Amino acid sequence: MATVAPRAVARQRGGLMRGGISRSTIAVVALLAALCLAPRDQAASAPEIEANVRATLEDFFREVWSGRDLANQAVAILVFPTIVKAGFGIGGEYGEGALHIRGRTAGYYNIISASIGFQFGAQARSVIIMFMTEAALANFQRTDGWKVGIDGSIAIITVGAGGQIDTNSIRSPVIGFIFDQKGLMYNLTLEGSKISRIQR
Repeated sequence: MATVAPRAVARQRGGLMRGGISRSTIAVVALLAALCLAPRDQAASAPEIEANVRATLEDFFREVWSGRDLANQAVAILVFPTIVKAGFGIGGEYGEGALHIRGRTAGYYNIISASIGFQFGAQARSVIIMFMTEAALANFQRTDGWKVGIDGSIAIITVGAGGQIDTNSIRSPVIGFIFDQKGLMYNLTLEGSKISRIQR
């Protein structure tokens, strides 16, 4: 699976921290540092994104035995094969992916978030977001810069033993799965992330 270089765009927040340094100032510093680490010429091409998206979906279907049935129920699926989290104390996350509607690519997107707190080095994870209703998909597509927790919520799904999920119990209009090389994770959140359409 190809690795997407980390880039981060910080969300501006009000309020002051100790020493009179605002959170927005710290976020801007994180943004500048991340941009220095990720020149534009390292961005993935459309074919690279597509290959990684399909590989990620296949891995998901192998690990979650009812994942394919759930995907067939979804109106659309947004896949981010690699979201990289990097930083020391202040950091951010960046990833690129594609939206599939009935198996066909409907656009390319990135996901960006900033974080303040203890962290070290770089970490990578994959995210699959499923839109289960036409209304949820329409809301996502008409919003320029869809913010998780503001423009819409994503219910992170718990996967039981043997990769089993009860598809009949899923009622949220937008659901998500987060996983790394060790497997699926459900104790994480995408709250605060911003998803925007990009050109590829």
